[in-house]
Amino acid sequence: MFKFKQFTVHQQRSAMKVGTDGVLIGAWASVRPADRAVLDIGTGTGLIALMLAQRNPKAEVVAVEIDTESAAQACENVAESPWSDRIKVERCAVQEFTPTMKFDLIVSNPPYFVDSLKCPDESRNTARHTDTLSFAELMHTAERLLAPDGRLAVIVPAEAALSVIAAGKLHLVRRCDVRTKPNGAPKRVMLEFSPRFEGVATREELTIGDGSNGGYSPEYIALTRDFYLKFD
Repeated sequence: MFKFKQFTVHQQRSAMKVGTDGVLIGAWASVRPADRAVLDIGTGTGLIALMLAQRNPKAEVVAVEIDTESAAQACENVAESPWSDRIKVERCAVQEFTPTMKFDLIVSNPPYFVDSLKCPDESRNTARHTDTLSFAELMHTAERLLAPDGRLAVIVPAEAALSVIAAGKLHLVRRCDVRTKPNGAPKRVMLEFSPRFEGVATREELTIGDGSNGGYSPEYIALTRDFYLKFD
């Protein structure tokens, strides 16, 4: 169980546990006041969907999850949250998801292992490997489901960033390179796309640690303060 300031995430049944990646993209994605339809692809425990519902009190959030046990866990977490009336969990492959509306914002912490060794746990393989959702499928799905002025925000390993950018027709509008410690190489990259060309993409950097033993940088604390109990 992982407690946040406004909600609790149970994760014993989910293939993908609460992690820094999900918190980062849930806090960093551009949530605009006018956004009304929001989609979380590969919700796992429901973490990102819950964060997005907290950030926009008027948004209706749909959380799609292919794994049956993870989807059931997400439903339980949503039911216990303050926003159970605004979050709906759909148990299906997002490639087969055919909603009646387009989305103002799509957020995903997608599977990212391409050719690495798999473990015996099939649910965990689904959550971590691109077999069931390649980067190209993710981008093409976003093209299909985004509103004309919508946004797609994803977090991927740094070495996969260029592949994701080249995987579809969406235009990059924001990029944030994430380091775990000062002067280290970026380990993750957060990317935000739009169906429309909006000029040269904004380039950002974020360092999680402050260089001390277990300390956090001011920018990481500022980004995640609304969620983590440890940043009161």
